[in-house]
Amino acid sequence: MQFCKSTKEIMKISLKWLKEFISIEIGPDEIDEVLTSLGIEVEKIIKTGEKFNNFVIGKVIECEAIAGSDHLHKCEVRVGDEIFHVVCGAPNVAAGQKVVLGKVGAIVPQNGMVLERRKIREVESNGMICSRFELCLDNDHSGIWVLPDDATEGLALADYLGENDVIFEISVTPNRGDCLSHIGIAREIAAFYNLPVNIPKINLKENKEDINEFLKVEIKDPEKNPRYVARLVRNVKIGPSPEWIRKRLEDVGL
Repeated sequence: MQFCKSTKEIMKISLKWLKEFISIEIGPDEIDEVLTSLGIEVEKIIKTGEKFNNFVIGKVIECEAIAGSDHLHKCEVRVGDEIFHVVCGAPNVAAGQKVVLGKVGAIVPQNGMVLERRKIREVESNGMICSRFELCLDNDHSGIWVLPDDATEGLALADYLGENDVIFEISVTPNRGDCLSHIGIAREIAAFYNLPVNIPKINLKENKEDINEFLKVEIKDPEKNPRYVARLVRNVKIGPSPEWIRKRLEDVGL
């Protein structure tokens, strides 16, 4: 006797995205319990902002060269009501800049180093002013990341980057193809809590031209494939997607 081995698909669900379809104010652990009770296995819960714990937006209010060094600077970085004394070796650091400060205890995403209070050239340093490279945001390690002047001082870096989502990795069995989408999972949770599902409305602007003048659909085997539809879209601009779309798709593994 032979048995068929069932295979599972791994689907990543964004809590932020899910909340666009259902109005819920419940935490990740409760969603985990609800999905499990509905027969949807949660393999892993990922908090996207955890890698940026203890990284905040600050302002360099003083910056002076350290005597005897050709590149080190002693900086005072203000974060709200706190002042952090930090030694920085970047060539582009200067007073007046908005920067990303890694506090003592932060783990540098690029190399896993835990930031500690230490003395450099007899000057105490309480953290690190970061580059985009050290934060694993790109490969630019020519200097620190200088933020726009309107960056909010004291704001957590995760919030500044929008890295404050929760991602659920779920296992979906072959008989539950309806759960291979955010709307599908939203329907399950909405049914559990007896809530409505907010399906996005799509507004199409159609002209009065006859589609048959441009393309036709021919179904050669109506029994196996009773329906197939097509739509012609014109004036599509090819280019990079907006940042919010790229970010959303990357967060769910695409």
